[in-house]
Amino acid sequence: MKHFSKILIRPIVTEKMTALQETGNKYAFEISSEVNKIDVKKAVEEKFNVKVSKVAISNRKGKAKQMTVKSNGRTIRTDGFAKSKKRAIVTLIDGYNIDLFSV
Repeated sequence: MKHFSKILIRPIVTEKMTALQETGNKYAFEISSEVNKIDVKKAVEEKFNVKVSKVAISNRKGKAKQMTVKSNGRTIRTDGFAKSKKRAIVTLIDGYNIDLFSV
């Protein structure tokens, strides 16, 4: 198994995820694209010293983007894609919680 710092890239802190933390004891993380649910569960339990009951993973495809650059009086328009991301929503057993801002 990889070290948990290679699996968990960053926590996702949004208004919706904050509400889920308070009501459903759920936390979201952006994860590496090569890992599975078992790796995520082990990494969260090892890093935060908690017990995980469920892991849900979703793949997010990158959106199409357009960019305009002005160079020497000319306007150059290019198309591209934002990078694809993989996200995990981890549900903890009752009695456990993670303080994301002190870690």
